[in-house]
Amino acid sequence: MAELSRIGVSIESDLLHRFDSFIKDKGYENRSEAIRDLIRDRLVGSAVVAPNEAVVGSVTLIYDHHTRLLPEKLTDLQHASHAIVVSTLHVHLDHDRCLEVIVLRGKSRNVQKLADRLISMKGVRHGRLMMSSPEVASHRAHSHGHHHDQ
Repeated sequence: MAELSRIGVSIESDLLHRFDSFIKDKGYENRSEAIRDLIRDRLVGSAVVAPNEAVVGSVTLIYDHHTRLLPEKLTDLQHASHAIVVSTLHVHLDHDRCLEVIVLRGKSRNVQKLADRLISMKGVRHGRLMMSSPEVASHRAHSHGHHHDQ
């Protein structure tokens, strides 16, 4: 485990009370763990902005599968981007709607570009991209007793 440093932080009482409620609801053991996660999240967010940064991501789509040729277009675009598409999960939500989760890995700009194309297709009702940097995220200390290798 990396060497720890202690810091002092001044926070308004109301903000601290809200933060304590937040960390309790999320199940953190203490403020330090929650603060470390918030810092890591900001670092990851900054890293994925760089267009050449190696990232992993997931695109979540909800769409009407009756939209003319939409399922075929989504599949064709994923096949054309096979170098960054890692996996796809398809769920039938009801008679009309499907949920698709597409896992991507590549340069930030390529992942963002593919996600934008998928999300903007006619018939996609909602879409969202979540990206993370494996490099920044790999510096996270794990408290559950094992390490992740790449």
